[in-house]
Amino acid sequence: MKTQFLKWKKYKTLLMRLVQRDLKVKYRRSVLGYLWSLLNPLLMMVVMSVVFSYMFRFDIPNYPIYLITGQIMFTFFSESTNMAMGSIIGNVSLIKKVYVPKYIFPISRVLSSFVTLLFSLAAVVVVMLATRTPVTPVILLFPLPLAYVLVFSMGMGLILSVFAVYFRDMTHLYGVMTTAWMYLTPIFYPIESIPESVQPFIRLNPLFLFIDCFREIVLYGRVPTLQNTAASCAWCLVVMAVGIWLFRKRQANFILHI
Repeated sequence: MKTQFLKWKKYKTLLMRLVQRDLKVKYRRSVLGYLWSLLNPLLMMVVMSVVFSYMFRFDIPNYPIYLITGQIMFTFFSESTNMAMGSIIGNVSLIKKVYVPKYIFPISRVLSSFVTLLFSLAAVVVVMLATRTPVTPVILLFPLPLAYVLVFSMGMGLILSVFAVYFRDMTHLYGVMTTAWMYLTPIFYPIESIPESVQPFIRLNPLFLFIDCFREIVLYGRVPTLQNTAASCAWCLVVMAVGIWLFRKRQANFILHI
């Protein structure tokens, strides 16, 4: 454990440099740059609010906040895991030239996306002010669901980066999987709108748990339930443990497949 800690400390600077590189590449030649982290969720929220509030008529109080809280969480998960999945393959030249702990690459991709998520929180604040959403002391718990989705995404990123090395079609299949996952997560519709027989399965969805926790804190001003907290922590620990185990087991053979 001490050796792992020292190794992590040794490569901390490299990790930060990789995160900075990813952010620079993402906004390279963009006039507005980091401002897109604010504008993207706001513009998407406006479009989706019009579609689902007026066309599909979901009767959800303060629908803009309901929508944007789910939207930014899922967008982070989808973007970070997609980037992490191709991180090993995308850094072949560096991996072949010098020794670098390979887990640095998927973790850096997730962290760079997390920085974008933090910028996107400004969009949530803007919508809260525009809709006059009540702010309670419970709002101080908002880092909790962000920590859940960060750890879960890191675990998934490690798993996907391994699969992508051995099974290149995973990069194409995962796009279909995330689309299905999005529609199975109550982001723009209430869970009550689906049949009661299906609701227990939706509640097992880890992203629903994280989003529901975020909404309880930001939208409803309530402390997340013990059941939600326990289930969220369990998902994070299990997926992260599986990701670390799988990555450590397979990383020695990466060089033979990339």
